[in-house]
Amino acid sequence: MNTKHKPLILSIGLHLSLIVVLVMGDYTSTPKPIPVVSQVTPIEAVIVDQAKVASQVKKLKKQKADAAAAEKKRQRDADNRLADAKRKRLKEEAKIKKLEGQRQQKLKEKRKADADAKTSKAKAVAAEKSRKQMLAKQKKADDVAAAIKAKRIKSELAAEKRALKKAEDKRKKEVADKKRKEKKERERAEQDKLLEEQLAAEMAKRQQARRQQQMSEIKRFESLIKQTIQRNLITDRSSMTGKSCKLTISLATSGFVTNVVIGQGDRVVCDAAQKAIYKAGTLPVSKDPEVFNEMRKISMTVIPEF
Repeated sequence: MNTKHKPLILSIGLHLSLIVVLVMGDYTSTPKPIPVVSQVTPIEAVIVDQAKVASQVKKLKKQKADAAAAEKKRQRDADNRLADAKRKRLKEEAKIKKLEGQRQQKLKEKRKADADAKTSKAKAVAAEKSRKQMLAKQKKADDVAAAIKAKRIKSELAAEKRALKKAEDKRKKEVADKKRKEKKERERAEQDKLLEEQLAAEMAKRQQARRQQQMSEIKRFESLIKQTIQRNLITDRSSMTGKSCKLTISLATSGFVTNVVIGQGDRVVCDAAQKAIYKAGTLPVSKDPEVFNEMRKISMTVIPEF
């Protein structure tokens, strides 16, 4: 090999190695120390076409840019999943499905990288490393999504359980309140009934006492009327002894006699009793309206006294 071309070939080889390292390297981890080469081994190569080199560099840069864009997109999707995981289940499942699609895409990219790795050992190592990183990140994202989903489901179940317990407590309280209300209403009804019975008994007692008083008053005035009739009655022992007469007397509120109806009895006694009543003109009556109503028409039997 011509010694004057060695520097050029060495430069091109170093540049290509640097490009591969820059494009395929992992900048997310801590930079690893570059081992010190104690001796530069001469690199034998052929002269590379500058256009092909530039094309390869451009291709590698594009792949790096695509990978960076894909990484950004994956990270952005993962963030969105974490934010939206707390929302509706359908959106969460759609995002999980979307992640699965991305994972399948990454697997396709991984298979393609594996195929491309056959042409370059260094590229294969870098692709395998990138694949493992993507799988690790994907698994982490899947684990996070699964944990969020499980937490959401647990939270929903707990909320549903609390809601059911609250509804049951409310139902029990309503039943208890209804029972207390019904008991109170029954007690009130019983008290009202008892009070009504007591009032009715008291009223009956008062009415009975009043009635007894009225009857006593009526009897008293009947006795006074009989006395008045006896004072005005013209008697004859020979014709009236053992005889009697039933009369019905109609009175005004003042005691004035408005009518006398003769009933059964001795004719002589009846005529004498009627004359005695009309002679008196006014008979004793109660000033109590209720007692007088009982005496407005009063029936009695007149028996001559000698």
